[in-house]
Amino acid sequence: MNMQVAGEQMLSEVVTMMFNMVPSIDVEKLKNKLSSIVSKFHVTKVEQDEVHPDLTEKIELFLASKKLEGLSPITLKGYGLDLRIFADKVKKKTGDITAADIRMYLGQFSGLKMSSVGKKLSVLKSFFSWLASEEFIQRDPSAKLKTPKLEKRAPKALSIEELELLRESCQTVRQRAFLEALYATGCRLSEIYSLNRTDINHQTMSCRVIGKGNKEREVYFSFKAMYHIKKYLMNRLDEDPALFVTERKPYRRLSHRGIQREIGIIAELAGLEKRVSPHTLRHTFATLTLNNGAELAAVQQLLGHESPATTQIYAQYTEEKKREQHKKFLVQ
Repeated sequence: MNMQVAGEQMLSEVVTMMFNMVPSIDVEKLKNKLSSIVSKFHVTKVEQDEVHPDLTEKIELFLASKKLEGLSPITLKGYGLDLRIFADKVKKKTGDITAADIRMYLGQFSGLKMSSVGKKLSVLKSFFSWLASEEFIQRDPSAKLKTPKLEKRAPKALSIEELELLRESCQTVRQRAFLEALYATGCRLSEIYSLNRTDINHQTMSCRVIGKGNKEREVYFSFKAMYHIKKYLMNRLDEDPALFVTERKPYRRLSHRGIQREIGIIAELAGLEKRVSPHTLRHTFATLTLNNGAELAAVQQLLGHESPATTQIYAQYTEEKKREQHKKFLVQ
């Protein structure tokens, strides 16, 4: 529908509505007055099966604002994906969206875990809260919606025996190198992915990484990790600056999915029944170091956690450690 036809249709609908409200109104005079006003604007009709352009515009403004606040590209990509799916389902002007619309949208994901639904709601809450604070909307429709309560479960870390099984199951020097790097540093997948060869200080056996919220911190490698990383780099024939690259030409930085896939292959070769991911190695680093006597505050800094409460969930003592503590500190 072209702009002229859309403008005429809008004009006709407005005049009809006003005539129904005030039958004595002079229709022709009103139409002429409104026509002179409408002619100053480009009018397009939003079809029922189209995403409302107002909502699309507000989503892009929100993402731009969050980018300036320092949100990571991965987080921004996730926000954008969730919000565009929401816009495609709701198809309303931003100010017309209600709490009921949000509930109906989330209700379509009944097959997902509550944690996944909670994440979707969290994104929407962030979006609408920002719209309200910027005064794009009068009230936040997500304010009354409560995030579902989740059962708190300790992260599933590997035992020392399982970690050794993974090590023995590595078939390439690259597999062993990033297995040791992930475990020794406790880094997130995105942090390991971003590392370059020159980032590693071989004297201090450390490097600096950029974590959540664009915050920088120092992490450390073990002697074992440094040995396998050096062995891997010595076998490299390419000049790509990335610490971990693909095995085939054209050589390029190994993707997030590539690292995840390799860890999965190692776990399968090891015969481990539990699901093993790069984040499992982060859990393992935290749990084993805490069980071995590391201070909570130190591990918090190494993991890049803002709150000690986040680190505390890893402090799950083994049965052997609990028995040892009982014998050592019980007053007889």
